[in-house]
Amino acid sequence: MTSERQTYVYIQLPGTLNTVPAALLKVESLADGTFVGHFRYGDRYLERKDAIAFDPFQLPLGTNAQEFTKLKGIPGAVRDAGPDAWGRRVIEHKLERGSGDLEEIDYLLNGPQDGAGYLSFGSKLEPAASKRRYNRTHQLADLIAAAEAIEEGKRVPVQILEQLEPGTSMGGARPKATIEDGNRLWLGKFPEKSDRYNLQRVEYATLELARRCGISVCNARLQSVAKQDVLMLERFDREYADGGYLRFGLVSALTLLDCGDSHLDRERWSYLLLADQLRRWSERPDEDRIELFRRIVFNAAVTNNDDHPRNHAVLRTARGWRLTPAYDLVPVPLVSLERRDLAMTVGAYGRTASIYNLLSQCDRFGLTADAARKEIENIVAVVGTWRDHFRACGVSDKDIEYIAQAFLPECFFFEKPVESPGR
Repeated sequence: MTSERQTYVYIQLPGTLNTVPAALLKVESLADGTFVGHFRYGDRYLERKDAIAFDPFQLPLGTNAQEFTKLKGIPGAVRDAGPDAWGRRVIEHKLERGSGDLEEIDYLLNGPQDGAGYLSFGSKLEPAASKRRYNRTHQLADLIAAAEAIEEGKRVPVQILEQLEPGTSMGGARPKATIEDGNRLWLGKFPEKSDRYNLQRVEYATLELARRCGISVCNARLQSVAKQDVLMLERFDREYADGGYLRFGLVSALTLLDCGDSHLDRERWSYLLLADQLRRWSERPDEDRIELFRRIVFNAAVTNNDDHPRNHAVLRTARGWRLTPAYDLVPVPLVSLERRDLAMTVGAYGRTASIYNLLSQCDRFGLTADAARKEIENIVAVVGTWRDHFRACGVSDKDIEYIAQAFLPECFFFEKPVESPGR
């Protein structure tokens, strides 16, 4: 037997507070366990002079229905507006159902009311009026307690659970919630009981270190709650306007690369391919490719190996698509000094996080070897001051020693591949 589920897809039109129905997505669940998605823009939406494509390449404007078999039938640009890993846990907790009992349409329909980008979902043609008020900083203690309860499998009071909305795609799998403070929207990332160190303060210090390296980084600050820290990241997909917030389109690198989270798609997890896509997507491709190269160098220099495609995205500005500010930069204290890998292909030698690999295909990023080497030298000089910088950011000496092995490991400076014995 087959079954079919559907959701309407709404869009908040760029530069306005007006949300309109734009498309219909139907997903068939087939007897063999596979899924087929059928996506079509609405006729009324296509008649609008201000209609825009969700994805100019995979979802161009047009009356034809499109089929999708990857990603359980969900088009990439649509998936990017859905809940992240943490948000899915919140939905499962709220519905009191396991992940095996829910389909992708369930996650979209029960996802964040204020999710990433400018798309949203509903079961009716017309979008429902927003009833939810934003969380404020004085609610953080309750939100942290609710997140801890979900981690431990405990029930959460309904009134608190409603505030702990399913997360946006910016911020990974950690517990989080959107917070309004000073006519700005922030993503508050909470501590987890399993943390071995103050990850919020370390991530804040790392973001600011990247900023000192000349990398475009999302605005960040720390908010103290009792004896805990909450990392506050300003949402770059929102901008305050009289009466609400303008929403900007957001598409992840997973979508640009036409791949998924599975290891089966790992061969397309590539900075080289992403640089190629920026030449198609970006309004300023030369600037964005150099910016991407700087981020690769920084990730390698601080062993941020959680740099998967969900942690890169493009933002639709008034002028066109641009690479978003950097986010989710966290050093990982690995032991190996002979070789370290990033999550995505770096150069001719795969994912190896060493200078020789960073230089091997620097032309894909619009850089000569000399220009690329200068970028590396500048970043190394700043990262070399990381201890003093982290202390200035309030990171404890204990935490500094814990993460020290992440920074500028010996293998980063290798100028040629190290052959393994017997080769």
